[in-house]
Amino acid sequence: MTEQMGVAVLGATGSIGSSALDVLRLHRGQYKVVSLTGWKRISALKRLLSEFTPAQIAAEPESGSVVETNVLEGCEGSCYLGGEAGLVAAATHPDVDTVIAGVSGAAGLQSTLAAVEAGKRVLIANKEPLVMCGQLLRDAASGSGACLMPIDSEHNAIFQCLPLELQRDVTSGRGIGSRSAGAGVSQITLTASGGPFLRTSAAEISNATPAQALAHPTWNMGPKISVDSATLMNKGLELIEACSLFGLDESQIDIIIHPQSVLHSMVGFNDGSLIGQMGNPDMRIPISYGLGYPDRVSSGIATMDLAEIGQLDFERPDLERFPSLILAREAAKSGRSVPIALNAANEIAVEAFLDRRIAFGEIPEVVDRILQNHKPSEASDLEQAVDIDLEVRALASEMIRRGLSS
Repeated sequence: MTEQMGVAVLGATGSIGSSALDVLRLHRGQYKVVSLTGWKRISALKRLLSEFTPAQIAAEPESGSVVETNVLEGCEGSCYLGGEAGLVAAATHPDVDTVIAGVSGAAGLQSTLAAVEAGKRVLIANKEPLVMCGQLLRDAASGSGACLMPIDSEHNAIFQCLPLELQRDVTSGRGIGSRSAGAGVSQITLTASGGPFLRTSAAEISNATPAQALAHPTWNMGPKISVDSATLMNKGLELIEACSLFGLDESQIDIIIHPQSVLHSMVGFNDGSLIGQMGNPDMRIPISYGLGYPDRVSSGIATMDLAEIGQLDFERPDLERFPSLILAREAAKSGRSVPIALNAANEIAVEAFLDRRIAFGEIPEVVDRILQNHKPSEASDLEQAVDIDLEVRALASEMIRRGLSS
């Protein structure tokens, strides 16, 4: 009998984690859930514990007493550790072979880096680690022998379109920048659905409510990434992520609106060929690809019916209505600590918007003001990256507290 592969699901109670567990349920004989993290959703975490009986779990520190008295009851053999230390322990457990990094925002940075340093296969679903510390992750993978695999739909699509030798360069942390020309790669195109405000006027966008911003027309995602999709900052972060993961210049990466969300991204080659990856808009497809690579395992999702879809539309994004794309591209050009500042300011602004402390149209304004005053510096290790992140968060929070008109 084939030995089961040990899997850690970081962010198991979120949208990525739920999709990952759906795939794992289809292949119980092939994979064993060793670690689960759930942070605030303790009741959901308890249900998962009784189903998967993991060896290691983690949640927010404030939930420690609740977890230990209620969640672990009847779950013999499960070890609980709260906070960041718990996330790291879940990601680096000795029985874990593959880590699904699905913690939203910068909160998953340390555990993702720890998993890479421990030589795990790391399936990266959240953008922030690569945006904030992409070079650190790549260097760590080169040193530890870890396997880096993108499982967000766009970067996984790019990965699938690359020739085998370039795939190996990506997973090893080398990136493809030094060999892309030799392999014929000229450009990468990221597709964007356009979000809920694709046909909305600038005035209406500016005053959009949280409920409107969260109503994504295609994808079922968590609140933070849903708002990023509405501002198109998610695509800007993906541009930075692509530069970091693949080792390419931002000029080699294009963004195009594709409302149907079935062509997930494309790779252009110097002979004029354009190769893209298509599939139903469901995260279980890239997750199953990452779990089974280099083989393919069932995702539980049917092949899409092109005749039913009927047509595929493409258009350039309107940068006047979606200025976050401009800010992100400038951050990618500037490099150094600027992407960290962009990400931190955006997270604080999105949180403030969801709490109704700022208007939707003020999200990019907060980010722009932070970037205008940010002095770029090097972030050569995790501690420096975290310090910059915390400093920018404090500045953005104070800016919002005082009011943007002041």
